[in-house]
Amino acid sequence: MPAVRKAAIRELAAAAYELDAKVVEGELYRDPQGGWWVGEVPLSDWLEVFSGQRVYLILASLEDERPLPSKVCRTCGTEYVGTGCPRCREARIRLRGPRSG
Repeated sequence: MPAVRKAAIRELAAAAYELDAKVVEGELYRDPQGGWWVGEVPLSDWLEVFSGQRVYLILASLEDERPLPSKVCRTCGTEYVGTGCPRCREARIRLRGPRSG
């Protein structure tokens, strides 16, 4: 089940990229001076861009082993695990038809 959680986190990150939100991925650690880093990115510098703004800050661990709870779709009643009902997603794709572009 952990693979589902990781996939959901990656979907969330992909959605954030599509919104032109800032996303950083890597190991979270503290340097000897007390500064927080994610991978090679110092969080203080990364967050400075948003100083004075109202923001959402979402942190999700890829090492979390808890299974995602199942949900029931409010539209079709299908029980599913993840960020969206797969049955309704398939129906939306089918009804929209192939994308031209």
